[in-house]
Amino acid sequence: MLALPAFQVMLKPRGAICNLDCSYCYFLSKARLYPDSAFRMSEAVLENFTRQYIAAQTAPEVMFAWQGGEPTLMGFDFFRRAVELQQKYVKPGTRVANTLQTNATTLDDAWCEFFRAHDFLLGVSLDGPRAQHDAYRVDPRGAPTFDRVRRGIELLERHRVEFNILTTVHAANAASPLAVYRFLRDEIGARFIQFIPIVERDNATGFQEGARVTARSVTGKQYGDFLIAIFDEWVRRDVGRVFVQIFDVALGVWLGQRAALCVFAETCGDALALEHNGDLFACDHFVEPRFKLGNLADTPLAALVGSAPQRKFGADKRDTLPRACRECSVRFICNGGCPKDRLRVTRDGEPGLNYLCDGFKAFFAHIDRPMKMMAELIRREHPPAEIVFVLAREQAALEQEIARAGRNDPCPCGSGKKFKQCHGSHR
Repeated sequence: MLALPAFQVMLKPRGAICNLDCSYCYFLSKARLYPDSAFRMSEAVLENFTRQYIAAQTAPEVMFAWQGGEPTLMGFDFFRRAVELQQKYVKPGTRVANTLQTNATTLDDAWCEFFRAHDFLLGVSLDGPRAQHDAYRVDPRGAPTFDRVRRGIELLERHRVEFNILTTVHAANAASPLAVYRFLRDEIGARFIQFIPIVERDNATGFQEGARVTARSVTGKQYGDFLIAIFDEWVRRDVGRVFVQIFDVALGVWLGQRAALCVFAETCGDALALEHNGDLFACDHFVEPRFKLGNLADTPLAALVGSAPQRKFGADKRDTLPRACRECSVRFICNGGCPKDRLRVTRDGEPGLNYLCDGFKAFFAHIDRPMKMMAELIRREHPPAEIVFVLAREQAALEQEIARAGRNDPCPCGSGKKFKQCHGSHR
């Protein structure tokens, strides 16, 4: 067997079971795959996975990523045992870390004390201010959840538990990028933020099939405009103090590194998903019968991760790119995006075009110059945050030129228009 690449497994100890009923959730329907299950990971599955997962890793840190559904519904005893097993099997010189994605509505003082004591990093799902969040993030009765999430965040802050914010971008908040960003930055105090686009297939199976999307989905243009608006504020004031995942990943690529996020990597297949009963799937977004690799009770984890079907799954991301993507100017960073969103056809009629293509193109073209500037700062061993001052000086100089421009002069902004038809029209 070939040597395994670095890989991560998203653990679903309660499967798709959740105390909320978010309208756009792609995972709730996965409960139908296990009609007679109690949806609780047994200690035997937990120990078997923990032992094999740690043994298969070669990096100095092994990350356990707990997701759901809502993973806290497993209760304290499960996670106490999980930590004990990690310490039982950890290799000398290796560090074990835990992340847990939660809706934060189940948190109390005891949970927060546990997370703090064991250095868990929490991801909290919050879609912005009250109206934008409550549009889709509701409980099974359809009741809003914003206040309960805020209470959970306050508990995390009180107990000094590290957390970041995961915000989905959808039809209800896509038109309010700065309101969402400023709320997360200024009112929540978030310093690490992910913006995840909702592309929800409109079908009865819940699987990644069909070309229609729901009305809740963000469009490509909306997603691009959303990211551009936030980037323009971030790059002028927040570099170095607020970390937005897609911006950080992009900067790494502009520095010549491999994309640190599977969505933008050339190939994928190194982020798998483990269901509560030990079933291993190719990806968190492809928990479907045709992408099931096997079960840990029958086949060793390393054999499943390194199997021919999984290697093909990862390589297909690169090998099935349509020609329009292969020849695209932003392929070096986009790489066609996530395979789950490749539901469109190109102008030439070739399948495999990403639903968000227009947004990715616009966003990556827009950030090209500032990304090159920050990359150059880093190469010169300067902090990238210096770009804030560089852009401020440029803006001050531009404003002086605008103040001196005549009506029929070329506009100093470089648009190619006459001043009176560009910035001069605002006088």
